[in-house]
Amino acid sequence: MKFNFYGLKAIYLHEMDRFRRTLGQSLLSPVISTSLYFIVFGSVIGSYVQNIDGINYGSYIVPGLLMLTLLTQSISNTSFGIFFPKFNGTIYEILAAPISNLEVVLAFVSAGATKTLIVGLVIFLTSLFFVDVQVKFPLLMIFLLILVSFTFALFGFLIGLLSKDFEQMSIVPSLVITPMVFLGGSLYSLDMLPKFWQIVTYFNPVVYLINGLRYSFYGISDFNIWLSVVLMVSFLIVCATFVTLILKKGYNIKS
Repeated sequence: MKFNFYGLKAIYLHEMDRFRRTLGQSLLSPVISTSLYFIVFGSVIGSYVQNIDGINYGSYIVPGLLMLTLLTQSISNTSFGIFFPKFNGTIYEILAAPISNLEVVLAFVSAGATKTLIVGLVIFLTSLFFVDVQVKFPLLMIFLLILVSFTFALFGFLIGLLSKDFEQMSIVPSLVITPMVFLGGSLYSLDMLPKFWQIVTYFNPVVYLINGLRYSFYGISDFNIWLSVVLMVSFLIVCATFVTLILKKGYNIKS
């Protein structure tokens, strides 16, 4: 079957147009939240915690805050993107169109990842107004940002497929991802924790993502950088497998 580039482009541009119409809300809210984090944590707590691993505390938390934005935005953008057509019934127009499941997934996930990367760039630029940020390995940083955005956009697509209402769709980002980021060393070093809690933290997969991104900024990490990459790629494969199975069965879509 010939690849339907025009169908993919149509869905992608439709999703990006929706992002453009809500640009103020999509960008202003993360900027305000990030600014508050820097004011509260960077200024207040930073006055007590001067440096971590030789890095100013305000600068140290930038990768963690950036990762928080990437994960939550990737999931919410794509889950809403596929859930809303299910909610208003326009999903049947997509299913009836001469476009394959692969092309549908690529369109929604690419749009979700693109929106996330735009918000991530704005967050990064916002951080420059508060702290001194230096990126030691820019190519690695870009690679990790793209990998994380696409992987969790695909995860968000999976959540959108499985969700039956808006409440179910918001459970994972608010009750799972956000706590995992805050408990994953986004605002502190694992060395600051007691030994028992360090061991517990090792079972939090997000801690490896934050450390990988922090390594690209400052060259410091509690783990080997390749462990972060392998975990991300593995999770990407798992999500792709589940999405493929669900689309083939038409679970919660065609019923």
